[in-house]
Amino acid sequence: MNSQDMISVEEALERILSYFERLEPESQPITEALGQVLAEDVRAGFDIPPLDNTAMDGYAVIAADTAGASESDPVRLSVAGELAAGYLYDGEVTSGSAVRIMTGAPMPDGADSVVPFEETDEALEGAPKPTSEVAIWKAALPGANVRRAGEDVHRGDMVIPKDVTLNAAQIGVLASLGKARVQVYRRPTVAILSTGDELLDVGEPIAPGKIYDSNA
Repeated sequence: MNSQDMISVEEALERILSYFERLEPESQPITEALGQVLAEDVRAGFDIPPLDNTAMDGYAVIAADTAGASESDPVRLSVAGELAAGYLYDGEVTSGSAVRIMTGAPMPDGADSVVPFEETDEALEGAPKPTSEVAIWKAALPGANVRRAGEDVHRGDMVIPKDVTLNAAQIGVLASLGKARVQVYRRPTVAILSTGDELLDVGEPIAPGKIYDSNA
């Protein structure tokens, strides 16, 4: 064969791939979809986060109530309740009050800011958890330490387009959207064949000029 008969690697690959057809999609659990090619566009069915929530442990307050607060002249607010992540507050934060709140918990009605524990008397070494009143040492800005509904993803947003090879981070995104299963293209069956008169199967006696087939 002379050089004029040779083709480029790119052309050779194009010719080979021309014999292939895309395999049919199939539904797979997301726990088994890592490394597979997505066969559908994935859009968000709801906002993430779905509700305004707190980005820090602290106290949900009305920011205007904390105006002028300092370590030397703290603002004192009554503690109206406590809220953990996964629950809704049964009530409303009113002027002069605060709700002790954990990271990820939905913002109580009426509150527009979160003061971290580190900016209250709860940060004092050995101080007990305030049960009736909390002293706030720093003025809060409206929206401080609050994650707004849809801040990460809005309902209807394209989250992962089709034809993407799914990685671990994208599997996590699918889980956050509540998708237990996803459409992926069926994996092809691949065979590797070795040819050559010099090849011997592993286990055969070695002979001069021969090598063991270590590829197939």
